[in-house]
Amino acid sequence: MTVPEHPDPDAIELTAVMHALSDDARLAVVRELARGGERPCGAFDLGVSKATASHHFRVLREAGITATRVDGKRRLLSLRRDDLDRRFPGLLDAVLRAAGAPPPRERVPA
Repeated sequence: MTVPEHPDPDAIELTAVMHALSDDARLAVVRELARGGERPCGAFDLGVSKATASHHFRVLREAGITATRVDGKRRLLSLRRDDLDRRFPGLLDAVLRAAGAPPPRERVPA
């Protein structure tokens, strides 16, 4: 399995992030990752086909919102919270609050 490419933190663009977060299914993925950390792609019940779910995961990854790690045959998604917070301070927390997500878990300062 090939390793997916991710944008460098400095190359993450606000327009791409906002576009990716404008879809309810992708926003649901981000909410779940914010609540519980890294999860396998198959753990998300988005109510869409596997191909459509893969499309949503790709949009999130290419926008710089998520990271995809290959573990054997599984792909594990995690939120690139530190990169997003550094690039756009407060944006992710504001979007999650507006989407009705619970407060973010305590983070350990870098």
